[in-house]
Amino acid sequence: MRYWERPPEQPEDKEAFYRQSEIVCTIYRKASALHQQGTHVVSTDEKTGIQAKERARSTLPMELGRVEYQEFEYKRHGTCCLIANFEVATGQVIRPTLGPTRKEKDFKNHIEQTLATDPDGDWIFILDQLNTHQSESLVRLVATQLNLPEDLGIKGKSGILQSKITRTQFLQDETHRIRFVYTPKHASWLNQIECWFSILVRRLLKRASFTSTQELGQRILDFIHFFNQTMAKPFKWTYTGRPLNV
Repeated sequence: MRYWERPPEQPEDKEAFYRQSEIVCTIYRKASALHQQGTHVVSTDEKTGIQAKERARSTLPMELGRVEYQEFEYKRHGTCCLIANFEVATGQVIRPTLGPTRKEKDFKNHIEQTLATDPDGDWIFILDQLNTHQSESLVRLVATQLNLPEDLGIKGKSGILQSKITRTQFLQDETHRIRFVYTPKHASWLNQIECWFSILVRRLLKRASFTSTQELGQRILDFIHFFNQTMAKPFKWTYTGRPLNV
Protein backbone atom coordinates (compact mmCIF):
# COMPACT_ATOMS: atom_id res chain seq x y z
CA MET A 1 0.00 0.00 0.00
CA ARG A 2 1.13 3.56 -0.74
CA TYR A 3 -0.17 6.84 0.67
CA TRP A 4 -0.74 9.94 -1.41
CA GLU A 5 -2.03 13.45 -0.82
CA ARG A 6 -4.07 15.62 -3.15
CA PRO A 7 -4.91 19.35 -2.98
CA PRO A 8 -8.27 20.49 -1.56
CA GLU A 9 -11.39 19.95 -3.63
CA GLN A 10 -12.63 23.57 -3.56
CA PRO A 11 -11.74 25.29 -6.88
CA GLU A 12 -10.39 28.44 -5.18
CA ASP A 13 -8.23 26.37 -2.82
CA LYS A 14 -6.97 24.27 -5.70
CA GLU A 15 -5.89 27.37 -7.63
CA ALA A 16 -4.15 28.76 -4.56
CA PHE A 17 -2.37 25.44 -4.17
CA TYR A 18 -1.10 25.51 -7.75
CA ARG A 19 -0.10 29.18 -7.57
CA GLN A 20 2.03 28.58 -4.50
CA SER A 21 3.50 25.44 -6.05
CA GLU A 22 4.48 27.45 -9.12
CA ILE A 23 6.23 30.04 -6.94
CA VAL A 24 8.33 27.34 -5.29
CA CYS A 25 9.14 25.61 -8.58
CA THR A 26 10.06 28.89 -10.28
CA ILE A 27 12.58 29.60 -7.52
CA TYR A 28 14.04 26.12 -8.04
CA ARG A 29 14.49 26.84 -11.76
CA LYS A 30 16.19 30.15 -11.00
CA ALA A 31 18.35 28.82 -8.17
CA SER A 32 21.52 28.45 -10.24
CA ALA A 33 21.29 31.99 -11.64
CA LEU A 34 20.49 33.36 -8.19
CA HIS A 35 23.47 31.50 -6.76
CA GLN A 36 25.76 33.17 -9.31
CA GLN A 37 24.38 36.52 -8.15
CA GLY A 38 25.15 35.68 -4.51
CA THR A 39 21.69 34.56 -3.37
CA HIS A 40 21.42 31.35 -1.38
CA VAL A 41 18.33 29.26 -2.14
CA VAL A 42 18.06 26.63 0.57
CA SER A 43 15.43 24.00 1.25
CA THR A 44 15.05 23.58 5.01
CA ASP A 45 13.19 21.20 7.29
CA GLU A 46 13.45 19.00 10.36
CA LYS A 47 13.79 15.23 10.50
CA THR A 48 12.49 14.35 13.94
CA GLY A 49 12.57 11.24 16.09
CA ILE A 50 15.67 9.68 14.54
CA GLN A 51 16.18 6.62 16.71
CA ALA A 52 19.53 5.45 18.03
CA LYS A 53 18.94 1.71 17.70
CA GLU A 54 21.61 -0.76 18.71
CA ARG A 55 21.11 -4.19 17.18
CA ALA A 56 21.16 -7.06 19.68
CA ARG A 57 23.61 -9.00 17.49
CA SER A 58 25.96 -8.18 14.68
CA THR A 59 24.63 -8.02 11.13
CA LEU A 60 25.65 -10.94 8.94
CA PRO A 61 27.15 -9.50 5.75
CA MET A 62 26.03 -10.30 2.23
CA GLU A 63 27.72 -13.26 0.61
CA LEU A 64 27.52 -14.96 -2.75
CA GLY A 65 24.03 -16.42 -2.98
CA ARG A 66 22.90 -14.94 0.36
CA VAL A 67 21.42 -11.55 1.24
CA GLU A 68 22.46 -9.53 4.28
CA TYR A 69 20.85 -10.65 7.54
CA GLN A 70 20.05 -8.09 10.24
CA GLU A 71 19.06 -8.90 13.80
CA PHE A 72 15.40 -8.06 14.41
CA GLU A 73 15.78 -7.18 18.10
CA TYR A 74 17.41 -3.95 19.16
CA LYS A 75 18.08 -1.73 22.16
CA ARG A 76 16.80 1.82 21.91
CA HIS A 77 19.08 4.60 23.19
CA GLY A 78 16.85 7.62 22.54
CA THR A 79 16.21 9.95 19.63
CA CYS A 80 17.55 13.14 18.10
CA CYS A 81 16.29 15.75 15.67
CA LEU A 82 18.15 16.92 12.59
CA ILE A 83 17.46 20.35 11.09
CA ALA A 84 19.13 20.56 7.71
CA ASN A 85 19.53 22.89 4.73
CA PHE A 86 19.85 21.64 1.16
CA GLU A 87 21.37 24.30 -1.09
CA VAL A 88 19.39 23.92 -4.29
CA ALA A 89 22.02 25.24 -6.71
CA THR A 90 24.92 23.12 -5.47
CA GLY A 91 23.33 20.06 -3.87
CA GLN A 92 25.35 20.66 -0.70
CA VAL A 93 23.91 20.16 2.78
CA ILE A 94 24.96 23.25 4.73
CA ARG A 95 25.07 24.07 8.45
CA PRO A 96 23.08 21.12 9.88
CA THR A 97 21.85 21.28 13.47
CA LEU A 98 21.39 18.26 15.76
CA GLY A 99 19.56 18.30 19.08
CA PRO A 100 16.92 16.60 21.19
CA THR A 101 14.01 18.87 20.18
CA ARG A 102 12.64 21.00 17.34
CA LYS A 103 10.97 23.77 19.30
CA GLU A 104 10.61 27.40 18.25
CA LYS A 105 13.93 28.33 19.82
CA ASP A 106 15.70 25.40 18.14
CA PHE A 107 14.55 26.46 14.69
CA LYS A 108 15.33 30.14 15.29
CA ASN A 109 18.85 29.21 16.42
CA HIS A 110 19.29 27.00 13.36
CA ILE A 111 18.37 29.82 10.98
CA GLU A 112 20.61 32.24 12.89
CA GLN A 113 23.57 29.87 12.61
CA THR A 114 22.86 29.36 8.91
CA LEU A 115 22.77 33.10 8.24
CA ALA A 116 26.08 33.46 10.09
CA THR A 117 27.81 31.54 7.26
CA ASP A 118 27.16 34.59 5.03
CA PRO A 119 25.92 37.44 7.24
CA ASP A 120 25.55 39.98 4.46
CA GLY A 121 24.25 37.59 1.82
CA ASP A 122 20.79 37.24 0.32
CA TRP A 123 18.82 34.19 1.47
CA ILE A 124 15.66 32.45 0.29
CA PHE A 125 14.48 29.62 2.52
CA ILE A 126 12.00 27.08 1.15
CA LEU A 127 10.04 25.39 3.94
CA ASP A 128 6.66 24.07 4.99
CA GLN A 129 4.02 25.84 7.07
CA LEU A 130 4.90 24.40 10.49
CA ASN A 131 4.12 26.98 13.18
CA THR A 132 7.76 27.22 14.28
CA HIS A 133 8.58 28.36 10.73
CA GLN A 134 6.33 31.42 11.20
CA SER A 135 7.10 32.28 14.80
CA GLU A 136 7.65 35.45 16.79
CA SER A 137 11.30 34.47 17.37
CA LEU A 138 11.90 34.10 13.63
CA VAL A 139 10.35 37.50 12.89
CA ARG A 140 12.50 39.14 15.55
CA LEU A 141 15.62 37.44 14.19
CA VAL A 142 14.97 38.61 10.63
CA ALA A 143 14.15 42.15 11.79
CA THR A 144 17.44 42.25 13.72
CA GLN A 145 19.44 40.87 10.79
CA LEU A 146 17.92 43.49 8.47
CA ASN A 147 18.33 46.32 10.97
CA LEU A 148 14.67 47.22 10.66
CA PRO A 149 13.69 50.06 12.98
CA GLU A 150 9.93 49.62 13.05
CA ASP A 151 7.94 48.45 16.04
CA LEU A 152 7.00 44.81 15.51
CA GLY A 153 3.94 45.01 17.75
CA ILE A 154 2.71 42.50 20.31
CA LYS A 155 1.94 38.86 19.60
CA GLY A 156 -1.81 38.27 19.64
CA LYS A 157 -2.59 41.98 19.81
CA SER A 158 -1.02 44.27 17.22
CA GLY A 159 1.51 44.87 14.46
CA ILE A 160 3.59 42.37 12.54
CA LEU A 161 3.58 39.94 15.45
CA GLN A 162 -0.20 39.99 15.84
CA SER A 163 -1.03 36.73 14.11
CA LYS A 164 0.38 33.90 12.06
CA ILE A 165 -0.90 35.65 8.94
CA THR A 166 0.85 38.95 9.70
CA ARG A 167 4.08 37.19 10.67
CA THR A 168 4.01 35.13 7.48
CA GLN A 169 3.46 38.22 5.34
CA PHE A 170 6.51 39.83 6.93
CA LEU A 171 8.69 36.74 6.50
CA GLN A 172 7.65 36.40 2.83
CA ASP A 173 8.38 40.05 1.97
CA GLU A 174 10.21 39.99 -1.38
CA THR A 175 11.96 43.30 -0.63
CA HIS A 176 13.92 41.67 2.21
CA ARG A 177 17.30 40.06 1.50
CA ILE A 178 16.25 37.30 3.92
CA ARG A 179 12.90 35.83 3.08
CA PHE A 180 10.91 32.63 3.41
CA VAL A 181 8.83 30.87 0.76
CA TYR A 182 6.31 28.32 1.98
CA THR A 183 5.14 25.18 0.26
CA PRO A 184 1.35 24.67 0.15
CA LYS A 185 -0.26 22.63 2.89
CA HIS A 186 -0.02 18.86 2.33
CA ALA A 187 2.85 19.38 -0.10
CA SER A 188 6.02 18.54 1.79
CA TRP A 189 7.07 16.61 -1.33
CA LEU A 190 7.74 20.01 -2.95
CA ASN A 191 10.54 20.61 -0.46
CA GLN A 192 13.81 19.29 -1.90
CA ILE A 193 15.30 18.59 1.52
CA GLU A 194 12.79 15.73 1.77
CA CYS A 195 14.53 14.09 -1.20
CA TRP A 196 17.83 14.36 0.66
CA PHE A 197 16.31 12.95 3.86
CA SER A 198 15.36 9.84 1.87
CA ILE A 199 19.02 9.52 0.82
CA LEU A 200 20.08 9.78 4.46
CA VAL A 201 17.65 7.03 5.45
CA ARG A 202 18.63 4.65 2.66
CA ARG A 203 22.38 5.23 2.86
CA LEU A 204 22.87 5.46 6.62
CA LEU A 205 19.93 5.08 8.99
CA LYS A 206 18.06 2.11 7.60
CA ARG A 207 20.56 -0.65 8.41
CA ALA A 208 22.94 1.00 10.88
CA SER A 209 23.41 0.30 14.59
CA PHE A 210 24.12 3.06 17.12
CA THR A 211 25.15 2.70 20.76
CA SER A 212 24.04 6.22 21.78
CA THR A 213 22.47 9.42 20.48
CA GLN A 214 25.97 10.93 20.50
CA GLU A 215 27.21 8.24 18.12
CA LEU A 216 24.09 8.68 15.99
CA GLY A 217 24.67 12.43 15.74
CA GLN A 218 28.33 12.05 14.84
CA ARG A 219 27.57 9.40 12.21
CA ILE A 220 25.00 11.76 10.64
CA LEU A 221 27.52 14.61 10.56
CA ASP A 222 30.15 12.28 9.08
CA PHE A 223 27.70 11.17 6.41
CA ILE A 224 26.86 14.79 5.53
CA HIS A 225 30.59 15.54 5.12
CA PHE A 226 31.01 12.43 2.95
CA PHE A 227 27.92 13.31 0.91
CA ASN A 228 29.12 16.87 0.27
CA GLN A 229 32.56 15.64 -0.79
CA THR A 230 31.50 12.79 -3.07
CA MET A 231 27.79 12.76 -3.95
CA ALA A 232 26.39 16.30 -3.82
CA LYS A 233 24.78 17.65 -6.97
CA PRO A 234 21.60 19.60 -7.72
CA PHE A 235 18.42 17.60 -8.14
CA LYS A 236 17.00 17.59 -11.65
CA TRP A 237 13.66 19.21 -10.84
CA THR A 238 11.16 19.00 -13.70
CA TYR A 239 7.82 19.65 -11.95
CA THR A 240 6.48 23.13 -12.74
CA GLY A 241 3.78 23.42 -10.10
CA ARG A 242 0.86 22.56 -12.36
CA PRO A 243 -0.75 19.16 -13.03
CA LEU A 244 1.39 16.97 -15.28
CA ASN A 245 0.16 16.68 -18.87
CA VAL A 246 -0.06 13.02 -19.81
